[in-house]
Amino acid sequence: MTGLRLPEADERVLARREEIVADLKAIVPGEGVIATERGMRPYESDALTAYRQLPLVVVLPSTTEQVAAILRYCHDNEIRVVPRGSGTSLSGGSLPLQDAVLLGMGKFNRILEVDYANRCAVVQPGVTNLGITRAVEQDGFYYAPDPSSQIACSIGGNVGENSGGVHCLKYGLTTNNVLGVELVLITGEIVRLGGKHLDAGGLDLLSVVIGSEGLLGVVTEVTVRLLKKPDTARALLVGFPTSEDAGDCVARIIGQGIIPAAIEMMDRDAIAAAEAFVNVGYPLDVEALLIVELDGPEAECAHLLGEVEAIARDCRAVTLRVSQSEEERLGFWAGRKAAFPAVGRLSPDYLCMDGTIPRKELPLVLSRMRELSQKYGLRVANVFHAGDGNLHPLILYDANKEGELDAAEAFGADILRLCVEVGGVLTGEHGVGIEKRDLMPEMFDEVDLAQQLRVKCAFDDKGLLNPGKVFPTLHRCAELGRMHVSGGVLPFPDLPRF
Repeated sequence: MTGLRLPEADERVLARREEIVADLKAIVPGEGVIATERGMRPYESDALTAYRQLPLVVVLPSTTEQVAAILRYCHDNEIRVVPRGSGTSLSGGSLPLQDAVLLGMGKFNRILEVDYANRCAVVQPGVTNLGITRAVEQDGFYYAPDPSSQIACSIGGNVGENSGGVHCLKYGLTTNNVLGVELVLITGEIVRLGGKHLDAGGLDLLSVVIGSEGLLGVVTEVTVRLLKKPDTARALLVGFPTSEDAGDCVARIIGQGIIPAAIEMMDRDAIAAAEAFVNVGYPLDVEALLIVELDGPEAECAHLLGEVEAIARDCRAVTLRVSQSEEERLGFWAGRKAAFPAVGRLSPDYLCMDGTIPRKELPLVLSRMRELSQKYGLRVANVFHAGDGNLHPLILYDANKEGELDAAEAFGADILRLCVEVGGVLTGEHGVGIEKRDLMPEMFDEVDLAQQLRVKCAFDDKGLLNPGKVFPTLHRCAELGRMHVSGGVLPFPDLPRF
């Protein structure tokens, strides 16, 4: 696996495999346990397919009680657990471990309740984003977060990674659209955080869990916010002679106080690939393309369309189309939504990166990326959420050519270091997983990382949930709890001890 470091396998657990499989079959009878090599092969990786590892065993529970029993059993027997949703993670967040139970949540796929009076729905974690919208759209409602993989990605995975999508600029990420969760801890305890009610007092544990990448517990139920469909939605397709001009346009739109529903950007390679894939009329003679969507009351949309058009022309736009129908608006988005699979036509393999920068740094970062592309001799196609500075560079390589995967990984690491250098962060919505794990010290010092680990230890005292992800160095919780005593005197003796 290209030298990827994973936690050392526990030989005692490996030696007990047959016993563990039998015990799990007692908890989840029928076809809920997969233990053959052929049966487990589909679970050996997630969407970061450069890394693969067969799990110890796959277990597919169908009730919260079964999840609780599995986690309690693993806690009591010190067996590692890797939770998995739809397997669309692009950061290796659900990569199995040789000595770990892979806990698949695919059977949790029902919408339990739609509550229009409280503008929310209660769903199981295996329901897809698009599945929620389709269940409520006939009544004029929808679920706002819409990652490009919304047709396949699950709500549970969205909670784990705090996913966003093209409309997160105006409507927020998962954390802004989830009201509550049911969570099973590694001890088997079932807890509820949040719900239909307004925010409770005390610690905001719901926000801690959202984006925790399966390190704190397993989500078995999610209460999501439903929004009323806007009266009007119009989109502009704007082409520019340079990526810098497009980046400047984004900064000016936001600087004018205009908050579109979405601002997406694609560069020449991504435009050509998407147009060949869906044939929606993208201009092929521009270096960068913006899709700007405005929604709300019709009069407001018409006014803001004029404002954005004027800004775009000031930024040297060379083509500009405004959608004249809902069909045309959806056509604009069809290319953007298909950009990731479309780029697959340009190269046998690609790495989809994820970093976030201040919007004003877009021109600089795009220019630096071109320099890095020349340095590594690899092409990069850019498709990203320009409105909130969430970049998704697609680094093109051929895994069959010796050294190209290593070069692609080094190229990606330099892009992420650049994001941090200009005041950004390592991830916007894909999570850290294993992809960015060893880059965490670029953004956090030892004290920061130790504090984050202490939060994990409060939920998972034995470090059994999804180990080897997020944190570059594994520590036992007992090590983090040690306190240095010098000369028999505790540090800060005036502080109360609990």
